[in-house]
Amino acid sequence: MADLAANDLREFLRTRRARITPQDAGLPPQIGVRRVPGLRREEVALLAGVSAEYYERIERGRVKGVSTSVLDAIARVLRLNRTERDHLYALVAPARARQATGPAPRLRPGLRRALDLVVDVPALVLGPRSDLLAINPLGLAFYAGLELLPAGERNMVRYLFTVGAARDLYHDWAATARKVVAGLRVYAGTHPHDPRLADLVGDLAVGDPDFRRWWAEHDVDVREHGTKGYHHPLVGELELGYEAFTPVGEPELVFGLHTVEPGSGSAAALGLLASWSASVGERTGGQAVEEK
Repeated sequence: MADLAANDLREFLRTRRARITPQDAGLPPQIGVRRVPGLRREEVALLAGVSAEYYERIERGRVKGVSTSVLDAIARVLRLNRTERDHLYALVAPARARQATGPAPRLRPGLRRALDLVVDVPALVLGPRSDLLAINPLGLAFYAGLELLPAGERNMVRYLFTVGAARDLYHDWAATARKVVAGLRVYAGTHPHDPRLADLVGDLAVGDPDFRRWWAEHDVDVREHGTKGYHHPLVGELELGYEAFTPVGEPELVFGLHTVEPGSGSAAALGLLASWSASVGERTGGQAVEEK
């Protein structure tokens, strides 16, 4: 295992241990001051049914030959959810992780045409690292300030942390940004040697203390659907749903779109934004903008 992947495994397990108190784990109370928050390594080992030395080797990244049953036991003790458990397995087996070292994939014509058909709600297609591959005109109008990023640097994580208008767009920017960072952590677990990921994380960690702090927490999360509140500079308050799909045969891509309650004030505001977008969208022929 490469040093980077071993460090990610160590920090992931350390931060998961820190969340669970001995009392939560059913251990008897101890007298004296504890030097670490949460469970100690030897306590995780005891509860997982392995030796302290063996667990310490795992946490240090020496995981050759570790069994599924041991990983399952550790996941149980640390109360990992499904996403966290999958992340643990990815960190333990980086040699089997997918690698993404080349440029962002291009859209196949069918997906491009499908995106062109979405005209009433914002929609986009993301690639690895949340790189923006294409976006419909309403989506470009909705994500205020996105056009300020150079075409080759349009990435939705970078957008959230480097474009001031993005912080004003979301009612709860911090909650959204934190979940996006957790999603990027999932990608990092399966692509530990992606140099484009390293560049993105390095840039954001240097430039933004929020990103740096949340990245260090090693939380993981997969966002598939939900509802968010927005304040758009042109049309005001909106509450929109979002859905994310992975096209069959394209596991590295995400087709994302917003939804809106028919007849709502949000629907009226989105319709107004769509009309404005159509009036200025002749530059792109009314079609989705594909990143180069």
